[in-house]
Amino acid sequence: MYKIYPKSLFIGQIVKYLPSCQSTNDEASALIAHLDPAEGLVIVTDHQLAGRGQRGNIWEAKPAQNLTFSLILKPSFLLPSEQFWLNMAISLGIYDSLQPLIGAPLRIKWPNDIYAGDQKVGGILIENTLQGQSIAWSIAGVGLNVNQTEFHYSTATSLQQLAPISDNYNLPGVLSSLCEKVEQRYLQLRSGQRDSLKINYLQTLYRYQQEQRFESEGRFFWGTIVGVDAVGRLAVAEDGQVRYFGFKEIRFVIG
Repeated sequence: MYKIYPKSLFIGQIVKYLPSCQSTNDEASALIAHLDPAEGLVIVTDHQLAGRGQRGNIWEAKPAQNLTFSLILKPSFLLPSEQFWLNMAISLGIYDSLQPLIGAPLRIKWPNDIYAGDQKVGGILIENTLQGQSIAWSIAGVGLNVNQTEFHYSTATSLQQLAPISDNYNLPGVLSSLCEKVEQRYLQLRSGQRDSLKINYLQTLYRYQQEQRFESEGRFFWGTIVGVDAVGRLAVAEDGQVRYFGFKEIRFVIG
């Protein structure tokens, strides 16, 4: 069971715990379809059987060793074209919660993965439901590697690998902190503090202002990330010209 007591107004005040499920995002979608769930409700599971990552990837997580949860929000103050601001707020909230635990610098890999060096600690999948000229519902699915220490992929790591502790991390405690920090960033967004959010996002952006190899439409090239535009496209400078790429239009080439 997940008993958490976050110092928050609404995020994490209601927690629905499932020992196992196909996907916490799917569970959240079903709640929205049949009920009117409270904003800030969290669905968490010990074992997600078919968790989805970005680009349709499967999220690898051993049962009861990591955090897999979904957060329901009602960001009706955002236009559909502004949904990337939510990505920024949630990824920054997770960064704020984890950075003090790790010590070593964390980074947000565009659009919203959490990285330590060139290894992934956590992933975020945000699914929005639009209604007219606003976002009626948002489901933020989060997968965070906490106590797992063996992975099939060398590009994955965990809190326990990065900053080992003897008795493992307390999962409800980590979740409680995440709820608090995500709410702080969400309220910052809701109150219109977008400039400071974007500044913080760029300050923590993976490979920002560094030359990096990319692949787009089968073409490999070297470029430098110089920013993110209003709709969340990645701005990459190549040979003195800035090009903008949407999600799935560009891929980092690591190694």
